[in-house]
Amino acid sequence: MNILMVCLGNICRSPMAEGVLRHMATEHGLPVRTDSAGTSHYHVGEAPDRRATASMRRHGIDISDLRARQFVADDFHRFDLILAMDESNLANIRALAPHPELAAKARLIMDLVPEHALRSVPDPYYGGDEGFEQVYAMLTEACAVLIKDLRTHG
Repeated sequence: MNILMVCLGNICRSPMAEGVLRHMATEHGLPVRTDSAGTSHYHVGEAPDRRATASMRRHGIDISDLRARQFVADDFHRFDLILAMDESNLANIRALAPHPELAAKARLIMDLVPEHALRSVPDPYYGGDEGFEQVYAMLTEACAVLIKDLRTHG
């Protein structure tokens, strides 16, 4: 299974999501290929935000190897599932879909946790460390559901 995580700049939420999923998949011995991208080109080639890296490190996950890239239409062909962090990025992703069947691969990550109060993962970029911890908690909850589903249904 090839899974892509997408946010705006690919330096906070989506690399954190990729790191959480990669870590969980490895722990469970699941053959999941992960990647992340941003719908904008603002940070292409950059490492994750230092606060995102620090937050993940506190939880035993290293994302320092990741580099930002921009989402491209070809990603619809390379990935089985595309998880957006919020509605705006989901709309931008779907707008690039070559046809409607491929657009259906994209959905909100928090759709995995329908009972969660928030539908979008908030962008922690302009806030403090607590925002990154909130994002980590949300992504961990969503990725745990995804891992459980992958273990059950393959």
